[in-house]
Amino acid sequence: MSDLKTQFEQATADSKTLATRPDNTVMLKLYALYKQATTGDVNTKRPGAMDFVGRAKWDAWDGLKGQTPDQAMQNYIDLVNSLKGQ
Repeated sequence: MSDLKTQFEQATADSKTLATRPDNTVMLKLYALYKQATTGDVNTKRPGAMDFVGRAKWDAWDGLKGQTPDQAMQNYIDLVNSLKGQ
């Protein structure tokens, strides 16, 4: 397993034990980076207009289109570390 993958898995675990819950904007960014890192570019249809949460998540993920999984992993790690105060 690569060092980046190990750090990503640790950051994923750390994100669940943060001292305070991040605001919704940061939560969407974490979600989008996680999906981009684990799945790649968005591969589903955009949710309907009445699915506000699903649509916000889809839009955040779609905004990262073209970013490589390794870039997304590193950005996720950096974001979680900044939230932990490192």
